Parts: sequence; structure tokens; C-alpha cells
Amino acid sequence: MTRNTACLESKQRGFTIVMAIFILVVLGLLGSYMVRLSGVQLATSSYALQSTKAYQAARAGLGWAAAKISTGGGCVDVNAQTALTLPDLPGFTVNLTCTLASYKEGGDNPSIYMINAHSEFGAYGGADYVSRELGVSIIK
Repeated sequence: MTRNTACLESKQRGFTIVMAIFILVVLGLLGSYMVRLSGVQLATSSYALQSTKAYQAARAGLGWAAAKISTGGGCVDVNAQTALTLPDLPGFTVNLTCTLASYKEGGDNPSIYMINAHSEFGAYGGADYVSRELGVSIIK
């Protein structure tokens, strides 16, 4: 029986190194996957933040145009503003367009101002490019 045990031990000597190499390869692949996943998560959160800033810049542009119209201005004043830059959102530009439509309803003549705000950050096609477009209608 001693001879059989010695024979078995000599056949199983190289098996431990194969297991160790397998475990190291699996752990290396798992580590590289985690690093890649971390990079994707960072890029996604950065893009979401920039996207939210673009939305807020477009809303600020709409607010500026609505204030201009409500204080007696018109589409001419809004369209004269070529690109609105916001000091609290550096790098974002907001382009505003306004169209006026007048209607006759009974004895009233309402004017409908349709305002669009398009905000951008970065160069189109670039990795950091973000844009949002919002619209609003004001009846006066």
C-alpha cells in the first residue's frame, strides 16, 4: 500500500501549478473588467452632468426670452440676440429663435410667440459634445 500511495503522489505533482495559473488568469480578467466598467461609469456620469447643464442653459435662455417678451419686447428683440452666454455655465452657448403668429378669435386678437432655445457645449462630433433644444409658446 505504501508503494501505491507514492505512485499517486508522483502523478499529481504538476496539478497545483495548473490551478494556480488558472486562478491568476481568472483574477486578471476580472480585474481588467472592473477597470473597464469603472471607466464607462465615470464617462456616463460625466455625460449625464453635461446633459443636465445643457438642459438648464436652454431653460435659462427660454426664461430670458420670456422676460424680454413680457416686458414689452418682441420676436425682433429675441432674434437680435445672436448667442446667449451664461456666466454660471461656462462653455455653453444658447441660440434663440422666435416666431410670432397672430390670430383672430371673436373680438380678441391673441399673439402667440413660439420660442426655441438650442444650447450646445463642445464641438459637434467631439467626445464632449452635448446639445439640448427646448421650446415654449407664450400667448399675449
